[in-house]
Amino acid sequence: MAREGSVNWPGTLLNGRPRQHDDLQFHTRTRSPHELWLVIVDASASTRRHQALTDAKGLLAQLFDDAYRQRARLALLTASGTTPTWQVQGLKASSGLRTWLDQLGAGGGTPLLAALAEAGRWLAARQKHWPAEQRRLLLVTDGRLQEWPMLPALDCPGLLIDIERGPIRLGRARVMAADLKIDYRHIDELIAR
Repeated sequence: MAREGSVNWPGTLLNGRPRQHDDLQFHTRTRSPHELWLVIVDASASTRRHQALTDAKGLLAQLFDDAYRQRARLALLTASGTTPTWQVQGLKASSGLRTWLDQLGAGGGTPLLAALAEAGRWLAARQKHWPAEQRRLLLVTDGRLQEWPMLPALDCPGLLIDIERGPIRLGRARVMAADLKIDYRHIDELIAR
């Protein structure tokens, strides 16, 4: 039984009036480790095709709502243009993410490999500060990269959502998921539900 923290007054008073410290009952602290969702969004020009990024934004909006309800922390990294950009790093989900999501557009190159390398470094540093934290990765991409060398180990369970659409699909996102050792789903499977 806990002997410190906040007093459980209903439990204490059910046993009669407390006369000494040992008569007090305390709330047990069942503090579970925080959960962090690391989201990497490929917003390169190729993701504009066939409404792929638009549908991905719908999924991300739902994810942000879920994170808010579950009190999860979010880290959000965008891969667009020439370099990846952090939007938030380990903060609680908030309504401000909706504004960012509304303004998210696709364009430029695909610094996805740089984003994955940055995410790997960030996760390693985070592990040192919060070793009990539970981490999950969500990677949203069409996988349209020419080639990639060895991908970094991201040391957390994850899911790659493939947003590649159109009559000609290269299927590189499935290979990328296998190389990263994370699960794979196509966005059309998720939207059809």
